[in-house]
Amino acid sequence: MRVILIFFFLSFSVFAFGQDENPIQWTYSSARISPGVYEVHVKATLASGWHTYSATTPAGGPVPTSVAFDANPLVALVGAVREDGKLNKHFEPLFGVDVCQYGGSVDFVQKVSVKHPIKVSVSGAVTFMVCNDHECMRPTTEHFSVALN
Repeated sequence: MRVILIFFFLSFSVFAFGQDENPIQWTYSSARISPGVYEVHVKATLASGWHTYSATTPAGGPVPTSVAFDANPLVALVGAVREDGKLNKHFEPLFGVDVCQYGGSVDFVQKVSVKHPIKVSVSGAVTFMVCNDHECMRPTTEHFSVALN
């Protein structure tokens, strides 16, 4: 009986820790919108109950999500990164500021133009923080590369 209880508790602890191990998944893609012009999509999909923060979250609050692109002489960024998702803005007593956050999913979209008609990739990094009602994970940076085709 003792062995069964130990096995049960060990199995449960592995299952419980595995649930929150990675509450955010990132996908990267591009879409051609006109000749030489593309949208680069940096999409976050969050586990139920978790959220990440908008780039517009004010200072003093949680780490806002930022998408930075590496310099590439063949590609020009057009405008700023656009956020597509259901934005929730509310006062967060823990931080003492109004936070702007996304749950479920959010797509960070950057329009780019290619200077020459060749196959090229863009690379960069997304820095983000995810929280739920009980905890926040430390800010993380994930690197990416996306082919423009």
